Amino acid sequence: MPIIRSIELIEINLPLVHFFETSFGRTYERRIILVRVEDADGAEGWGEVTCGEEPGYSDEWTDSAWVTMGKILAPMVVGKEYGSAEDVFGLMKRARGHRMAKSGIETACWDLEAKKLGVPLWRNLGGVNQTIRCGVSIGIQDTVEQLCEKIRIELDAGYQRIKIKIAPHWDYDVIRQVREHFGDIPLMGDANSAYTLDDIDKLKSLDEFNLMMLEQPLSNEDIIDHAKLQAQIKTPICLDEPIKSPEDARKAIELGSGKIINLKNGRVGGHVQSKKIEAICRESGIPVWCGGMLESGIGRAHNIAISTLAGYTMPGDVSASKRYWHEDIIEPDVSVAANGTIVAPEGPGIGFAVKRDRIDKATVRRITIDAG
Repeated sequence: MPIIRSIELIEINLPLVHFFETSFGRTYERRIILVRVEDADGAEGWGEVTCGEEPGYSDEWTDSAWVTMGKILAPMVVGKEYGSAEDVFGLMKRARGHRMAKSGIETACWDLEAKKLGVPLWRNLGGVNQTIRCGVSIGIQDTVEQLCEKIRIELDAGYQRIKIKIAPHWDYDVIRQVREHFGDIPLMGDANSAYTLDDIDKLKSLDEFNLMMLEQPLSNEDIIDHAKLQAQIKTPICLDEPIKSPEDARKAIELGSGKIINLKNGRVGGHVQSKKIEAICRESGIPVWCGGMLESGIGRAHNIAISTLAGYTMPGDVSASKRYWHEDIIEPDVSVAANGTIVAPEGPGIGFAVKRDRIDKATVRRITIDAG
């Protein structure tokens, strides 16, 4: 049975090409924790922790994940026998929560396993659609003119869906002007929990714009008020933050809290949990798509792989490296074809080479946890 001999945590700092703004605030650079696992044969696998620099999107953040992995999660995995990568999440079950930290370790073990088997990660996960459809997420801008210019660039690049971040100060009039500029393009709004049921009249007013979906308009923990809202608006609600587990997905579907789910690997704890949620949604007729967390190339490669599962039927936030980074940490860069698609690579594991020299230049700190 395989054994992980060591887990190396590497924090890197990558400046974004352009700032990214949501209802939480602006991000100019990313502090990212990379995870490198190594087995007894010296083979390695790579994962990424997708939490933010502050506990805004979730209660996890870079420094909390660093401590949690180094002191608690990594020791639960290092030196322990497991049957396959599917078992790694279970090795960490004694620690409640901390799903993004767990995902960094778990996905690295999936990469390692696929490399050892000599197969692409997406095939090892059970993917069936090698070509995935891509959309983009565009943050809040200083002006609507700037927003429209960015949308034009992305449409010209071939992206199949445009997501714009919205907030109470940046919603109806902005969407109206976007529709006036671009007509009936595939468009959605992402609120990141910026509204309450007191805003129901404003949210109802967005129905006139024929949006693909309205993502996470209400509280990040809520599925009850979302069910009340969905019953009163025509626009499909897409749930994001409150879906952290298969049980969360099942309950939200039973309540009618939304009609679509944004499935983020980190938020739910890694590939195994994503696979379980995808299956529940597919059997219930609920489409899913892969959301993004401003990942580096390693996290982006894992997103590509999981997006090949059958239930991922809508364009995800898996976009090109050049939209975010002057130089990514993998090669080749993730690129999107002119028709807005990405073909999952045929190479073993994540299918991209990790640029160790680039990582070394961007490294802020690193530690190694071994079997000792």
